[in-house]
Amino acid sequence: MVGTSGWHYKDWRGSFYPKGVPQRLWLEEYAAGFATVEVNNAFYRLPERSTFEQWRKRTPDDFVVAVKMSRYLTHIKRLREPAEPVARFLSRAEALGDKLGPVLLQLPPTLKGDPGALDETLRLFPREVEVAVEPRHASWFTDETRAVLEKRGAALCWADRKGRPLGPLWTTAGFGYLRLHEGRAKDWPRYGTTALSKWIDRLGDFSDAYVFFNNDQRGAAVRDAASMIAMARRRGVEVSRSPADR
Repeated sequence: MVGTSGWHYKDWRGSFYPKGVPQRLWLEEYAAGFATVEVNNAFYRLPERSTFEQWRKRTPDDFVVAVKMSRYLTHIKRLREPAEPVARFLSRAEALGDKLGPVLLQLPPTLKGDPGALDETLRLFPREVEVAVEPRHASWFTDETRAVLEKRGAALCWADRKGRPLGPLWTTAGFGYLRLHEGRAKDWPRYGTTALSKWIDRLGDFSDAYVFFNNDQRGAAVRDAASMIAMARRRGVEVSRSPADR
């Protein structure tokens, strides 16, 4: 499934969102073009359960919402005493029902590797909830961390900036999770065809994968997501819908 990190960007008006469509209907407009989205604002302020319920009601049956874990757990508590933050998060996000996709744990770049704390956190998630982990300190990339991810069925989040992976490309779960932050194409911050092609190749071993473009400036994320979908289809890869399908 391919989508973007968020949908509420004012500079998408007139390019992705028709000028006559009010902001309150942008989610419906987005979901008509893409089948998945990554919700980043939950990281800064965890929405109420009613908000997750509304997202479920306002989107098509096949829509999937990946949700970024609240920074209270990852950046303030720094994975310490995770039981209450995880329980509070789940009590709200589970209102999405079967539209709840992976939960993303993005760790702060100053948090050094602590596989024990990660294991304690991951064990609190029900098995039916997929979890992806995005470490950003090099000390996490050890055999011990990989073993924890594999034991808990959590995916190592693959991340890219300027066409280069930001960490190892481990396969630790039955699904893949890729975040694309900034490309190197001349039309900044877009990705070029070579970079997109390489990522499609790398994702080929997964039967199920999520790809989110986080280069939202100037509508680049929307255009790159549509380009990747078109490229994957030309290769015979089954992929989620694109705005071009409308």
